[in-house]
Amino acid sequence: MAPLKFCANISWLFAELPELTQRMRDAARAGFRAVEAAWIYSSDLKELKTVKDETGLEFALINTPPGKTASDLLAIMILQFSFFLLKNCDINSKLIHLMAGRVPAGADRCAVAMEMEDTFVQNLKHAAGVLSKEGILGLIEPINTRITDPRYFLDSPHQAAVILQRVAHPSIRMQMDIYHWQIMDGNLTQNIRKYLPMTGHIQIAQVPDRHEPDSDGELSYTYLFKLLEELDYQDYIGCEYKPQRSTEAGLDWLRRYWSSHN
Repeated sequence: MAPLKFCANISWLFAELPELTQRMRDAARAGFRAVEAAWIYSSDLKELKTVKDETGLEFALINTPPGKTASDLLAIMILQFSFFLLKNCDINSKLIHLMAGRVPAGADRCAVAMEMEDTFVQNLKHAAGVLSKEGILGLIEPINTRITDPRYFLDSPHQAAVILQRVAHPSIRMQMDIYHWQIMDGNLTQNIRKYLPMTGHIQIAQVPDRHEPDSDGELSYTYLFKLLEELDYQDYIGCEYKPQRSTEAGLDWLRRYWSSHN
């Protein structure tokens, strides 16, 4: 079994440093070969490219800027703007998280669910055509509505699977954030086995406090990593968690994993 590959989410890790470029350098020094980030659009993208080239880091994943709702008519424009930045600044991320938007304030989720799903599916079908031409994989991520974002539209892997079946395009896949999945549904072994074939990226954090994978909490990542190895998962796993102390001090779990697989 091949060892798992981890990338540093520099929106969360190395936050002791103010600039993404500084965080990228620290990630490379810590042994990461790839990084991901939520939003890079306020950063100097030429500087990001320079540091990417100097360090040899891959940019594994970025997000589209979030629309206000799933029916936001700006969603497609936002998506195309994101592609423009990726193409012209050579960040060269092959994965982009297509955010689903939020249920309008005051609206009943059940009452608007079908309309929002239809709009999201239409947007994703349009995006799939652009993505396939650019060689980029679009991802949809269920985000928990119990702690993180109560109004977020897409909140379970089961809902995401239905949407992917409707879109029916190889350029759109699922993003598995184990933190969100545990909070919303649990049953991780079966859900991972069921949905890994339609998954393009994984993210990790401990539950409920979203700290390092080896911190106190509900999940045994020793078990989950073995499961992912057995299932032959070969893409990156994003470290999207809040370090309890400094980022460097909290990376012992990763150093142990690396040393046990050398």
